[in-house]
Amino acid sequence: FSPGAVLLAFVIAAISWPSLTRLLRGEVLSLRKREYIEAARVVGAPPGRILTKHLLPNVVPLAVIWAAISVPDLILVETGLSFLGLGVQVPTPSWGNMLNEAQRFYRTAWTNVLIPGMFIFGTSLVLYLVGIGLRDALDPRLSE
Repeated sequence: FSPGAVLLAFVIAAISWPSLTRLLRGEVLSLRKREYIEAARVVGAPPGRILTKHLLPNVVPLAVIWAAISVPDLILVETGLSFLGLGVQVPTPSWGNMLNEAQRFYRTAWTNVLIPGMFIFGTSLVLYLVGIGLRDALDPRLSE
């Protein structure tokens, strides 16, 4: 594989899918033991109906929360891989590429390193706080 956006997408997917899968599987396994799922099963509801009416509405907010909280981590992965030359290549703008190009001049033009670094920090912080806000708003366990 040559470095580029396709390799970067595969790396980010390979890094992120195990934690999402583990989280959603655990939630589905715990939901299957709830009384309302058992009641639907006893009444004779087909598995597809149980999935669409009972399991998915409880799992989708959890997936949205996970995605919102994981985006800052994935931004840092992309930035790090681009900085190392394994992400998107130089004509494509990336904060990692900007930091990599600016490291040659950090003694004389330190703002070339500071500005992309501050944007990486600020964007990651804001997106993390948005994820926490979504968690507080959407997680039914926090309202109990």
